[in-house]
Amino acid sequence: MTTLTGCPALDVRPAPATQVTHEGAAWLASACTHPRSALAVWEERPAAPAVLPCGTAFDVVNVPLVLGRRMLDLLWAEGPGCGPAAVHRGRILLFTAPGTAQRLPALLAWEEWSPNAAAPICHGLGDAVTVPPLVATPGPSRWLVAPDSRRPWLPGPDALLWAFLHAARLQVSIFRSADRDANVYDVSRRR
Repeated sequence: MTTLTGCPALDVRPAPATQVTHEGAAWLASACTHPRSALAVWEERPAAPAVLPCGTAFDVVNVPLVLGRRMLDLLWAEGPGCGPAAVHRGRILLFTAPGTAQRLPALLAWEEWSPNAAAPICHGLGDAVTVPPLVATPGPSRWLVAPDSRRPWLPGPDALLWAFLHAARLQVSIFRSADRDANVYDVSRRR
């Protein structure tokens, strides 16, 4: 397996990758206007984050950390799985199929998701995101599921809608009473 300078090969991983493989770096670079130049820069500085354009190779759905972890858990446990995912500055970046950033807000509106409630930030065509370094480094950015192929599977708007709604409802239900049918009596006026 060919690797970038400073990036050891990962042959068999029982868990998702924490650093990007050469094939994953090639996929990320494919989002750039000049992919070979991007790869050359990463070969020289694999521990540096990069800013990549969205909308051609991928879109990114950006959610708060706890909600994003719940979404990832749901996508892996009950859904189709997920594509690459990263943590950046206390938020989770979910790499999705191109077009998801445009479609997901419309689907949330159809579900009558309150605009005042937590909503994902969708980065699509014309946007750019900061991605973590190719290699695992200490800091505010890291890969949870690193890109490991030239054609990673990317969830679309339907899978993200399902995961977002289930994770958000789970988050709300944690703070509500576990037993809604329980008899509650006002004991403040007892003599």
